[in-house]
Amino acid sequence: MPARVGILAIQGDVEAHATALAAAGAEAVQVLREKDLDGLAGLILPGGESTTISKGMDRLGLWEPVREFAASGRPVLGTCAGAILLARETVHHPVPTLGLLDAVAVRNAYGTQVDSFAAPVDPGARHDLEGLRCVFIRAPQLEQLGPGVEVYARVDGRPVLVRQANLWAATFHPELTADPRIHQLLLPPPGQLT
Repeated sequence: MPARVGILAIQGDVEAHATALAAAGAEAVQVLREKDLDGLAGLILPGGESTTISKGMDRLGLWEPVREFAASGRPVLGTCAGAILLARETVHHPVPTLGLLDAVAVRNAYGTQVDSFAAPVDPGARHDLEGLRCVFIRAPQLEQLGPGVEVYARVDGRPVLVRQANLWAATFHPELTADPRIHQLLLPPPGQLT
Protein backbone atom coordinates (compact mmCIF):
# COMPACT_ATOMS: atom_id res chain seq x y z
CA MET A 1 0.00 0.00 0.00
CA PRO A 2 1.52 3.36 -0.99
CA ALA A 3 2.21 6.03 1.60
CA ARG A 4 -0.52 8.68 1.80
CA VAL A 5 0.83 12.22 1.55
CA GLY A 6 -1.38 15.25 2.03
CA ILE A 7 -1.37 18.41 -0.07
CA LEU A 8 -2.79 21.57 1.47
CA ALA A 9 -5.43 22.25 -1.19
CA ILE A 10 -6.41 25.86 -0.49
CA GLN A 11 -4.64 27.25 -3.56
CA GLY A 12 -1.67 26.39 -5.76
CA ASP A 13 -0.84 23.60 -8.17
CA VAL A 14 -2.34 20.75 -6.16
CA GLU A 15 -2.79 18.52 -9.23
CA ALA A 16 0.86 18.84 -10.27
CA HIS A 17 1.94 17.81 -6.76
CA ALA A 18 -0.48 14.87 -6.89
CA THR A 19 1.05 13.76 -10.20
CA ALA A 20 4.58 14.11 -8.76
CA LEU A 21 3.61 12.09 -5.68
CA ALA A 22 2.17 9.34 -7.87
CA ALA A 23 5.45 9.26 -9.82
CA ALA A 24 7.30 8.95 -6.50
CA GLY A 25 5.08 6.02 -5.47
CA ALA A 26 2.72 7.78 -3.05
CA GLU A 27 -1.00 8.45 -2.89
CA ALA A 28 -2.00 12.13 -2.77
CA VAL A 29 -4.71 13.31 -0.37
CA GLN A 30 -6.17 16.82 -0.55
CA VAL A 31 -6.19 18.55 2.84
CA LEU A 32 -8.85 21.15 3.59
CA ARG A 33 -9.92 20.09 7.10
CA GLU A 34 -8.14 18.96 10.23
CA LYS A 35 -9.49 15.42 9.86
CA ASP A 36 -7.86 15.19 6.40
CA LEU A 37 -4.49 15.03 8.19
CA ASP A 38 -5.35 11.71 9.88
CA GLY A 39 -3.15 8.82 8.81
CA LEU A 40 -0.90 10.83 6.50
CA ALA A 41 2.79 9.97 6.15
CA GLY A 42 3.71 13.52 5.12
CA LEU A 43 2.31 16.89 4.09
CA ILE A 44 3.03 19.35 1.27
CA LEU A 45 2.38 23.08 1.57
CA PRO A 46 2.36 23.99 -2.14
CA GLY A 47 3.38 27.08 -3.99
CA GLY A 48 0.78 29.61 -4.99
CA GLU A 49 0.04 32.95 -3.38
CA SER A 50 1.13 32.98 0.26
CA THR A 51 -1.39 35.66 1.30
CA THR A 52 -4.28 33.66 -0.18
CA ILE A 53 -3.09 30.42 1.42
CA SER A 54 -2.58 32.16 4.77
CA LYS A 55 -6.12 33.59 4.70
CA GLY A 56 -7.47 30.17 3.75
CA MET A 57 -5.67 28.60 6.71
CA ASP A 58 -7.33 31.21 8.94
CA ARG A 59 -10.76 30.51 7.46
CA LEU A 60 -10.38 26.72 7.76
CA GLY A 61 -8.75 26.74 11.20
CA LEU A 62 -5.66 24.88 9.97
CA TRP A 63 -2.79 26.76 11.67
CA GLU A 64 -2.68 24.65 14.82
CA PRO A 65 -3.48 21.31 13.14
CA VAL A 66 -0.59 21.84 10.70
CA ARG A 67 1.73 22.83 13.57
CA GLU A 68 0.67 19.69 15.46
CA PHE A 69 1.24 17.56 12.35
CA ALA A 70 4.78 18.94 12.06
CA ALA A 71 5.35 18.42 15.80
CA SER A 72 4.46 14.73 15.34
CA GLY A 73 7.73 14.30 13.44
CA ARG A 74 6.15 13.45 10.09
CA PRO A 75 7.79 15.19 7.13
CA VAL A 76 6.43 18.51 5.89
CA LEU A 77 7.56 20.03 2.57
CA GLY A 78 6.89 23.66 1.78
CA THR A 79 7.47 24.67 -1.84
CA CYS A 80 7.73 28.36 -2.85
CA ALA A 81 4.77 29.93 -1.00
CA GLY A 82 4.74 26.87 1.26
CA ALA A 83 8.36 27.61 2.22
CA ILE A 84 7.28 31.15 3.12
CA LEU A 85 4.53 29.77 5.37
CA LEU A 86 7.00 27.48 7.17
CA ALA A 87 9.46 30.30 7.97
CA ARG A 88 9.78 31.97 11.35
CA GLU A 89 9.21 35.34 9.67
CA THR A 90 8.77 37.00 6.28
CA VAL A 91 9.90 40.28 4.80
CA HIS A 92 8.74 42.23 1.73
CA HIS A 93 4.97 42.30 2.30
CA PRO A 94 4.96 40.00 5.36
CA VAL A 95 2.27 37.37 5.89
CA PRO A 96 1.45 35.28 8.98
CA THR A 97 3.54 32.11 9.09
CA LEU A 98 3.67 28.81 10.96
CA GLY A 99 6.98 29.88 12.51
CA LEU A 100 8.41 26.36 12.30
CA LEU A 101 11.50 26.76 10.10
CA ASP A 102 14.35 28.79 11.59
CA ALA A 103 14.75 31.06 8.57
CA VAL A 104 13.53 34.38 7.21
CA ALA A 105 11.68 34.19 3.89
CA VAL A 106 12.05 37.13 1.50
CA ARG A 107 8.93 37.13 -0.65
CA ASN A 108 9.26 37.64 -4.43
CA ALA A 109 13.04 37.93 -4.01
CA TYR A 110 13.71 36.93 -7.62
CA GLY A 111 11.20 39.41 -9.06
CA THR A 112 7.78 39.20 -10.63
CA GLN A 113 6.12 36.57 -12.81
CA VAL A 114 8.01 37.75 -15.90
CA ASP A 115 11.29 37.11 -14.08
CA SER A 116 10.56 33.39 -13.74
CA PHE A 117 13.39 31.03 -14.70
CA ALA A 118 14.74 27.50 -14.39
CA ALA A 119 18.26 26.56 -13.33
CA PRO A 120 20.19 23.47 -12.21
CA VAL A 121 21.39 23.21 -8.62
CA ASP A 122 25.00 24.17 -7.98
CA PRO A 123 27.55 21.32 -7.86
CA GLY A 124 27.83 19.72 -4.43
CA ALA A 125 24.12 19.21 -3.74
CA ARG A 126 23.40 16.66 -1.01
CA HIS A 127 21.21 13.56 -0.95
CA ASP A 128 21.87 12.60 -4.58
CA LEU A 129 20.35 15.82 -5.90
CA GLU A 130 23.08 16.59 -8.44
CA GLY A 131 21.59 17.84 -11.71
CA LEU A 132 18.23 18.73 -10.15
CA ARG A 133 16.47 21.39 -12.24
CA CYS A 134 14.68 24.09 -10.24
CA VAL A 135 11.77 26.18 -11.55
CA PHE A 136 11.43 29.60 -9.90
CA ILE A 137 8.17 31.58 -10.21
CA ARG A 138 7.95 34.74 -8.06
CA ALA A 139 10.16 32.75 -5.74
CA PRO A 140 11.26 33.60 -2.23
CA GLN A 141 14.78 33.42 -0.88
CA LEU A 142 15.65 32.01 2.53
CA GLU A 143 18.01 34.07 4.69
CA GLN A 144 19.28 34.12 8.27
CA LEU A 145 19.21 30.34 8.52
CA GLY A 146 19.36 29.07 12.10
CA PRO A 147 22.02 26.58 13.24
CA GLY A 148 19.63 23.63 12.91
CA VAL A 149 18.88 24.32 9.25
CA GLU A 150 20.88 22.24 6.75
CA VAL A 151 21.31 23.38 3.15
CA TYR A 152 20.77 20.52 0.71
CA ALA A 153 20.95 22.48 -2.56
CA ARG A 154 21.90 25.92 -3.80
CA VAL A 155 21.44 27.84 -7.04
CA ASP A 156 23.95 30.63 -7.70
CA GLY A 157 25.16 30.17 -4.13
CA ARG A 158 21.76 30.82 -2.53
CA PRO A 159 20.02 28.07 -0.54
CA VAL A 160 17.04 26.68 -2.47
CA LEU A 161 16.40 23.42 -0.56
CA VAL A 162 16.84 23.26 3.19
CA ARG A 163 15.97 20.83 5.95
CA GLN A 164 15.38 21.32 9.66
CA ALA A 165 14.60 17.96 11.31
CA ASN A 166 11.39 16.79 9.58
CA LEU A 167 10.79 20.10 7.77
CA TRP A 168 11.82 20.60 4.15
CA ALA A 169 11.62 23.96 2.36
CA ALA A 170 12.15 24.41 -1.38
CA THR A 171 12.07 27.93 -2.80
CA PHE A 172 11.28 26.43 -6.22
CA HIS A 173 8.51 24.28 -7.75
CA PRO A 174 9.63 20.62 -7.88
CA GLU A 175 6.16 19.62 -9.08
CA LEU A 176 6.77 21.38 -12.41
CA THR A 177 9.45 18.93 -13.54
CA ALA A 178 9.35 15.17 -14.15
CA ASP A 179 12.05 14.61 -11.48
CA PRO A 180 10.52 12.83 -8.43
CA ARG A 181 13.50 13.22 -6.07
CA ILE A 182 12.11 16.05 -3.94
CA HIS A 183 8.76 14.32 -3.44
CA GLN A 184 10.57 11.07 -2.58
CA LEU A 185 12.15 12.84 0.40
CA LEU A 186 8.71 12.73 2.08
CA LEU A 187 8.31 8.98 1.78
CA PRO A 188 9.31 6.43 4.40
CA PRO A 189 12.09 4.04 3.41
CA PRO A 190 10.85 0.94 1.54
CA GLY A 191 9.44 -1.61 3.95
CA GLN A 192 8.86 0.89 6.77
CA LEU A 193 5.28 1.23 7.93
CA THR A 194 3.76 4.71 7.87
